[in-house]
Amino acid sequence: MTTTGIRLHAPAPGWSLTADVVVVGSGVAGLTAALRCEAAGLSTVVVTKARLDDGSTRWAQGGIAAALGEGDTPEQHLDDTLVAGAGLCDEEAVRLLVTEGPDAVRRLIDTGARFDESSAGGLELTREGGHHRRRIAHAGGDATGAEISRALVEAVRARGMRTVENALVLDLLTDAEGRTAGVTLHVMGEGQHDGVGAVHAPAVVLATGGMGQVFSATTNPSVSTGDGVALALRAGAEVSDLEFVQFHPTVLFLGPDAEGQQPLVSEAVRGEGAHLVDADGVRFMVGQHELAELAPRDIVAKGIMRRMQQRGAEHMYLDARHFGAEMWERRFPTILAACRAHGIDPVTEPVPVAPAAHYASGGVRTDSRGRTTVSGLYACGEVACTGVHGANRLASNSLLEGLVYAERIAADIAGAALHARVPQPLPHPEIPEHPLQSPEARLTIQRIMTDGAGVLRSADSLTRAADQLERLHADAREALAEHGKTAEPGTDTWEATNLLCVARVLVAAARQREETRGCHWREDHPERDDAAWRRHIVVRLNPDRTLAVHTTDTTHFPTTCPPQAPQEQ
Repeated sequence: MTTTGIRLHAPAPGWSLTADVVVVGSGVAGLTAALRCEAAGLSTVVVTKARLDDGSTRWAQGGIAAALGEGDTPEQHLDDTLVAGAGLCDEEAVRLLVTEGPDAVRRLIDTGARFDESSAGGLELTREGGHHRRRIAHAGGDATGAEISRALVEAVRARGMRTVENALVLDLLTDAEGRTAGVTLHVMGEGQHDGVGAVHAPAVVLATGGMGQVFSATTNPSVSTGDGVALALRAGAEVSDLEFVQFHPTVLFLGPDAEGQQPLVSEAVRGEGAHLVDADGVRFMVGQHELAELAPRDIVAKGIMRRMQQRGAEHMYLDARHFGAEMWERRFPTILAACRAHGIDPVTEPVPVAPAAHYASGGVRTDSRGRTTVSGLYACGEVACTGVHGANRLASNSLLEGLVYAERIAADIAGAALHARVPQPLPHPEIPEHPLQSPEARLTIQRIMTDGAGVLRSADSLTRAADQLERLHADAREALAEHGKTAEPGTDTWEATNLLCVARVLVAAARQREETRGCHWREDHPERDDAAWRRHIVVRLNPDRTLAVHTTDTTHFPTTCPPQAPQEQ
């Protein structure tokens, strides 16, 4: 494997820890992987950017999908997932998900997660877009992620696992053969560790979540700045399908200039019977798809955007007044509170909604055991591209993917005996390897991406975005090369630099894919083209910081590099 040699400009580590495994991220994927590794007897350290319970998982409202209901089967779940993925799902990856999913959910319940139950005593299951059956388990009405996070965090703390909170991961450490040797990280604020340090470990699990902050309006928390994808690219790993960013159809509309994290109005609201309407009360999704408002998310988002264009409107409405106050308060208390906090009462008026960036279906390319193309580096959850989601994630498959693939990663690490090797990382470079963006660049990047690579894209808009991003990239490189200057190392500059990295890759992939498929919508290529584009776009970072972009020959990914492969010993 060829490494790029690129690292963020940062001070040399001033402290270090040693472990068998370091897990970066504390959502459902990260904590599940950590708990399973610890249970297998592996010394495990969890590193998380905020507090343990502050990742993207806790924002998940709808629930977790699995074939747990009477009459439902993994095969039916597989069929719905493949349809939503618009021809780009890896069928074997999906089959693993749906067959191992039900037991993974049961193990989550055994860990302590409490899901809502019906009056008969079993799980209360609901429906969401793209599902033909009620198979979504939920908790606290619309607080599923918060309950899953609570249960996993309590389990981690009960086991006394080593954790490093408020820590931004910087770069992968590698040895002389290019194998994983740990990570560098910066701890923000006071604690046992502070400043830049390192965790030395032969296995690193990236579970850093998404990159929604690359757009102006998103449902993602402020910490979702693509750090894991950027780290993997600098380490020489391949990423895939980054052009497929799912824009959630129903995000509370707070005005045309609203920026940052926006309140989500869960798909489960539509699953329980809410209607999408325009200002005249017309249900515009009826007749557009057999499932109407419960069509897959890309279809609903496109339906909303088209209606907005036809009517010259900035948003549409979600009408669930017929639920009544009791149902709103029992089933959707979180959403009800969020709406009322912004002066909207769903009990008595329709809720203004518009699409906003929500979920990255692509990410760091992995195999069925979560292994990336870098020996010893694993990825799971939203940061990963397992092949499960294809061109558009099926609603509520994300929490399930985090569970299933985290368990598979832990099993692989335990079986690979990576912990028998004591990593010897290469020394920290004495000169800056990668120029940093200023904190102000974050807002600039978000506006470039929203204007040029948002819900609607075209060759012109993507070219404009690519040129503007490359200018930011070139300016920083020139300042470093000619004047030896770069932005001051710090959380804001590292995050902005990571955002620029993932933005460049996303735009490069979106320019390459000249068709409309799933959540990638090209106005200048409005049709799906299976003959030319039923395949994946893979990107890696060259040592000179340019992007190497290629298209696979089929829908199947090339194999990754197994950590235990003989040639890497």
